[in-house]
Amino acid sequence: MLRNVRWQLASLLFLAGVINYLDRAALSVAAPLITTDLGLDPAQLGVVFSSFFFGYTIFCFIGGAAADRYGPRLVLIVAMTLWSIFCGLTSLAYSVGSLLILRIVFGMGEGPFNTTMAKFVSNWFPRAEQASAIGIANAGTPLGGAIAGPIVGFVAITFGWRISFVVIAAIGLAWVLLWALSATDRPAQHRRVSEAERREIEKDQEPAGGQARQSLAFYLSQPAVLSTAIAFFGYSYILYFFLTWFPSYLTMAQHLSIKDMAVVSVIPWSLGFLGLASGGFVCDRLGQRLGNQLAARKLVMVVSLLVAAAMVALAGTASTVEVAVGLMAVSVFFMYLSGSTYWSIILAIVEPRRIGGVAGFVHLIANLAGIVAPIVTGFFVEKSGSFTSAFVLAGGIATMGALLVAFLVRERQESPRHVETRS
Repeated sequence: MLRNVRWQLASLLFLAGVINYLDRAALSVAAPLITTDLGLDPAQLGVVFSSFFFGYTIFCFIGGAAADRYGPRLVLIVAMTLWSIFCGLTSLAYSVGSLLILRIVFGMGEGPFNTTMAKFVSNWFPRAEQASAIGIANAGTPLGGAIAGPIVGFVAITFGWRISFVVIAAIGLAWVLLWALSATDRPAQHRRVSEAERREIEKDQEPAGGQARQSLAFYLSQPAVLSTAIAFFGYSYILYFFLTWFPSYLTMAQHLSIKDMAVVSVIPWSLGFLGLASGGFVCDRLGQRLGNQLAARKLVMVVSLLVAAAMVALAGTASTVEVAVGLMAVSVFFMYLSGSTYWSIILAIVEPRRIGGVAGFVHLIANLAGIVAPIVTGFFVEKSGSFTSAFVLAGGIATMGALLVAFLVRERQESPRHVETRS
């Protein structure tokens, strides 16, 4: 598989995903040290966690639209350079205000990554491989979350939490150089793509260039797109609740040390990696058996998200750390098993010239959960002294999203009233 250039570039996106979540999870892992150093209470910490998403969400859409216009290669270069620099600058935070500003700009840099990745996959992969490619490209994110605990925990304890942010920023800048030297926007522009591989990629793709048949507004008003966005919000609510608060839950509610927390947190992330890496292949193989790629992607999403919702709700009632981590690990596995389906459904129901903008909108809606989940969780913990209601709420939101997709996602629909006369 890696003999083909498209899979080599997907491997680079996999590494970018590792770095993406290594950078993002660093604050959560170092949070116990940072709160002591800067004097933050749980409610303030929740706002700091959420501040990242004030920049991130809007740039999900801006990044996707930019990828449609300027190409995914350039957008990824600019985005990862920006987020790596501001990840490193987090080491200079001296107050809650400075930390908020740094996290907002850091989020602006990370916002374009996933939507630009979807645009790149649309350009570089035949439809029968797109869910698999998205799964592989995204599988680096839980792996980044898994290694963040040991890496950031060790560096923070040994050298201080500020140094850990500088180290991972340097890793991101190294990736930027490798991507700039290796990637192009389309296969026809790449000198190492053989004629056979180019024909294989383009055999079932719509021609590049030309005019978009439908307006962006047309797609953003479709029930299939809106229900996918809401389901993605439910997925993201579980994810960001887990990403931002689960390490603190282990230390505050289960009374683990920072060292033990860093080790234990690897377990759910590792299962999440397996789920995300395999989810795309499950979708594509099931699609071949059913003869309908969209139906396969819906089925995987709905079943996986419902199981994830049930497990996270049950985790909130756990009385021991073993049960809590076990249930959360199962939830994260099934949550990530659905991870490629949101993107691959968009690829199936939206024309390629609108992929970036529509995917950016869906990702924007999804990542509003990154603003809501940390703040709501912090509020619940501050007022009740318990995490139980926060776990149950995460499960309920994900259940609602799964049911909407089950009933509202249909094949691509065209409307002549919205056909554009120019690109």
